[in-house]
Amino acid sequence: MPTLTGSAHVPVALARRTLTPFGSWVFGAAASAPLVVLVGGVPATYATTGVVALPLTFLLVAGAVALLAVGYTAMARQVGHPAAHYGIAAHGLGRGAGVAAGLVALVAYNAIQISLYGLFGATVAARLGGAWWVWAGLALAVVGVLGVRAIVLSTRFLVAVLAASLLVVAVFVLAAVARPSGGTLSWAGFDASGLAVSGVGGAVAFCVAAFTGVDAPGSLVEETTDRQSLGRVTVGAVVVLGAVYTLAAWAMGVAVGPGEVAALAADPAAGLPFAVLARAGGGWPPVAEVLLVLAILTSMLAFHSVVARYVFAMAREQVLPARLAHSGTGTRISAPRGGSLAQSTVAAVVVAAFALHGADPLAIMFTWLSTLGAMGLLGLLLIASVAATTAPAAVRGPRPGRGEWRIAPTLGVFAGSALLAAMVGNVGSLLGAAPGSPYPYLLPLILLGAAVGGGLWARHLRARRPDVYAGIGRGTPRTNAVPDSVDVAI
Repeated sequence: MPTLTGSAHVPVALARRTLTPFGSWVFGAAASAPLVVLVGGVPATYATTGVVALPLTFLLVAGAVALLAVGYTAMARQVGHPAAHYGIAAHGLGRGAGVAAGLVALVAYNAIQISLYGLFGATVAARLGGAWWVWAGLALAVVGVLGVRAIVLSTRFLVAVLAASLLVVAVFVLAAVARPSGGTLSWAGFDASGLAVSGVGGAVAFCVAAFTGVDAPGSLVEETTDRQSLGRVTVGAVVVLGAVYTLAAWAMGVAVGPGEVAALAADPAAGLPFAVLARAGGGWPPVAEVLLVLAILTSMLAFHSVVARYVFAMAREQVLPARLAHSGTGTRISAPRGGSLAQSTVAAVVVAAFALHGADPLAIMFTWLSTLGAMGLLGLLLIASVAATTAPAAVRGPRPGRGEWRIAPTLGVFAGSALLAAMVGNVGSLLGAAPGSPYPYLLPLILLGAAVGGGLWARHLRARRPDVYAGIGRGTPRTNAVPDSVDVAI
């Protein structure tokens, strides 16, 4: 296959051994943004679906996502490709499937990352005034600057904001259980009979969206100090986030009463969850509002980093233009600058388009793009589980565990299929579209179009550039071909 090389014949590569397992875990957890889920996701889900058993729903969805993560991380660990879903599909299902998965991943990750500019701009503008797109532009500049720097700086920022966000969630839970509605703790949120209601499909879809981003560590595999920890890191992020979301949803029902939580969540005057936080002291709501803005910013940065690595890795194999496989100025190994600049450019163009058309940054930009991304990434996790069950022995290694390569991925296929069906079937409620509107179903068609486009591009490469086609998913440099970095992140 053709190879791109830096100076002194060293392959174009990312900075090896710069990210610890804890740092990788932080990227997955920060991408999902627990504080954003507490402030926006949980109240919106209660208000939209009226499902009292939301805590149980979060718990069940977390279990399904954990099963999906097992096959995904087993493949990502063995393949070791920064464009994780692209590499996984290429090795497990064929090179054409790899390019199809890569294009779907680029659409999905970009959609989520860009959607957050609408959320960020609207959130800051509501508190400080001004046009949302001005604040979005400032955020884009900050993310763009951090994105071309070494991953060490981004990781430290993510750790600080994530730790503070989890502290706020913990204070919220304690404030709720200290003064429960009616004077006693209610466990109605865990009553299985609460799942037998009409809105449960929508609740499942909302819960799935809350876990978007937990697969981020798979794209950092070339930079980690311990590739073998990838499964523990990713599944650990799912478990921790599942516990956090379950407790937050339960605490909200406890604080105001399970029977009233849906109505109060839909009422802006009720001020959930800030009104509950205020019980712990008047200083907590403003702290939470500042951290909310920072949490959105760190989530944008995490997704930006993933997109940059996908672009870099696919360009390194010349599936995308080779000039995008640029990883530094005057250095062989650094941040994926080409991919980072490409993502920033795409984000700027899309944000400008929404602003020029006067689109609502929350109801249209954030909601539609984030739903598109969540649906795409769930589908990719499902494909990764299928790839794990069909992977050849050369990929699985000399001693593959049956549970890791067969049992968990097979269960993940069934669980993931149910989640994807719930998400597609309830896409209209996710988007707040009018009943019977056909427009929500454009989202799965966009993802299908990206997959078909990727398959056709792979066919073109096979016919016109067989050397590039042969190298699809196989362009990661050998371990000893690239020196370790001297700077290690947390």
